[in-house]
Order: sequence, then structure tokens, then C-alpha cells
Amino acid sequence: MSRLIIAVAAAAALTAGCQSVETTKAGAVGVDREQRMMISSEQMNAGAEKAYGEMMAEAKAKGVLNRDPAQVARVRAIAKRLIPQTASFRPDAPAWKWEVNVISVKDVNAWAMPGGKMAVYSGLIQQLNASDDELAAVMGHEIAHALREHGRERASQAMAQSMGLAVLGAVTGISGRALDLSQLALDVTLNLPNSRTHETESDRIGVELAASAGYDPRAAVSLWEKMHKLGDGQPPQFLSTHPSHDSRIADLREYAARVMPLYQSAKR
Repeated sequence: MSRLIIAVAAAAALTAGCQSVETTKAGAVGVDREQRMMISSEQMNAGAEKAYGEMMAEAKAKGVLNRDPAQVARVRAIAKRLIPQTASFRPDAPAWKWEVNVISVKDVNAWAMPGGKMAVYSGLIQQLNASDDELAAVMGHEIAHALREHGRERASQAMAQSMGLAVLGAVTGISGRALDLSQLALDVTLNLPNSRTHETESDRIGVELAASAGYDPRAAVSLWEKMHKLGDGQPPQFLSTHPSHDSRIADLREYAARVMPLYQSAKR
């Protein structure tokens, strides 16, 4: 059988294998959009774990990994309160192999890879003079990307556009399982901008996670205001596809108000 015929057959199989999934429960904020996936969570998480390990090893070699013990302790303490709250959206999440590290660079950034591999950059903490509530807001936002498996969804979309993993395997003679997803996990986490839909979902889930953990969800608004002021009103690059400033602030205020009872209950 020619490789072209194999490729066509693989494309048909891949299309048939695209599944609608429910990655999370709706929560108090009501995020319930249907998602379609071509890649399994196991494949995506394995790729992310490899990419994360390589990045942390590189950061360690450069002397910028967890350089400030006080910052590391602070960030991990916030994560320790946020992670149990993920059970409200998916029961399996608290048991993920979570890793949280601080990278000492000036960039204003934070991210979470599929499967709960996280990093916060010291530049975000220092340049924004972020309070614990504000750090919880941005960390909750990034955790939400992982819960909703936005990276897996975007990787699935990328594969569909390029005829997918199965076609690539058929044409090159490499089995789908043998293909390395670590670069793709890295790209969807750090290099490719999130869609506005993904960012809005993460904003809403993030304020609920923060509120349930006892952090003031209204801090998401003050955090965004600080970010918006960076660079003469231009937000950091990792926020470049977020909704417009006014619509984002309005949405954050609405959903922060919606989850205030969770915050008040957690503070008792």
C-alpha cells in the first residue's frame, strides 16, 4: 500500500477519532463549553512532563531555578491552597503530579503545562509588587488552563490543520506513539497565544479557585490593572490575546462578585 493511501486512511481514522469531551464540571462560574480532542490526556501529559523537565534542568544550569527561597515558599504555599480546590471542576486533578517552581528572570510571566507543571517568574512578583491575592489570581488562571486542557485542545486543533498525528506517522513511517509531543506541549504553553475563549474561561475558573481557597477574587481586577499599565498600557506578551481591557475588567468584576460567597465561606 502506498504511503499516500496510508495517509488518507490515517486521516479518516483520525477524524473519526476526534472526540467530544467534558474536561471539567461547570463550577459556580458555569464554564461548560464542549471541546473536541484528537490527542489523549496521557499523550499530552507525557509530552508536557518531558518538556517541563528539560526546561527546569536548563533553568537550574543557568542558576535561575528557585534562587530565592522566600519567593519559592510563598508561591508554593499559594499553590498548596489552590490545588485542592480543583476538585470542584474535576475530581482527578488534586492527585495530579503537580510541580511548582519559580524562575528568577525579569519577564512578567506565569504558566501551567498540561498535567499541572507550573512556573512563576520572579519578574511578575517583583514588577507588579503582587499581593498574595493577586498571585492567587494569576496562578488560578494558569491552573484553569490545565484543568480545561486548553493545551491539549490547541494541540488537537494544530494536528487537525496539518492532517494530524496519524497522517504524519503514516507518511514518515513513524508510529503515532513514537512521536515526541514535548515540543508541541512547549509551544502551546509558551509560544502560541491562547484564544480569547480560552482566556475568558481561565479568568472565570481562576477567580473561583482563588475564592474557594480563601483569596479575594477581586484581586484579579487589580492584577489586570497593574498588568495593563506595563509598557504604556500594553500588557505582557503572554496576555496579548486576552479580551480588550474594558471587557475583561467588566467580566472579572462580574465573576468575582459571583464567587464572593465562596470567598466569604472560606474565610470563616
